[in-house]
Amino acid sequence: MIELREVGVTVPGATAGVPPRALLTDVTLTLGERRIAVIGANGSGKSTLLRLLNGLVLPTRGYVRVDGLDTATHGSAVRRAVGFVFTDPLAQLVMPTPLEDVELSLRRTVRREARRARAVELLAAYGLGHLQHSSVYDLSGGERQLVALVSVLAVEPSVVVADEPTTLLDLRNRNRIREELSRLEQQVVLATHDLELAQDADRVLVVEGGRIVADGRPEDAIAAYVELVRP
Repeated sequence: MIELREVGVTVPGATAGVPPRALLTDVTLTLGERRIAVIGANGSGKSTLLRLLNGLVLPTRGYVRVDGLDTATHGSAVRRAVGFVFTDPLAQLVMPTPLEDVELSLRRTVRREARRARAVELLAAYGLGHLQHSSVYDLSGGERQLVALVSVLAVEPSVVVADEPTTLLDLRNRNRIREELSRLEQQVVLATHDLELAQDADRVLVVEGGRIVADGRPEDAIAAYVELVRP
């Protein structure tokens, strides 16, 4: 269970004399559904909201708790429980090959002598075995995103947070990532501009101007968003 209570996130002004800017204001949510989508315009606060969930961003006001653990005081434990998939997989693939990257993820949970075999097993399970020794720079966008997802799943988090995971992908790879996300046993919270992907969720949040302006069933929340952005 993820809880946000009266959460605000404020950043200092860009230059002296410029007042602080609020990225999120008065967000109170209890997130228990298996699939939750967050939609909204660029700059609305979607990514900030997602980054709160595993402590990549800390609240200026209020608190965020994951299964009772406060992100501000138990950040390491929260990040073990909440895996984060970035929009651009190259932002998180830090090793030269998929095999090495998954091995790196496993360092926290698997003994050194068993890591390579487990990494090989995980990549094969997602149809990436033939790419395990390839340079991550030689992979397609979809392959990179899938490797990034496998690296996150390797440590068996209870929650997967994905920030616009299909934005940089063509239709075929978008559909592959959509399918893989739908299969996960973990709770999934994702931000997306893809309204079809949002339709897969059990609950949809609409963010506008740093506030939650709609929250409910996909059909209702998406309709509210479409009306919000109508010219």
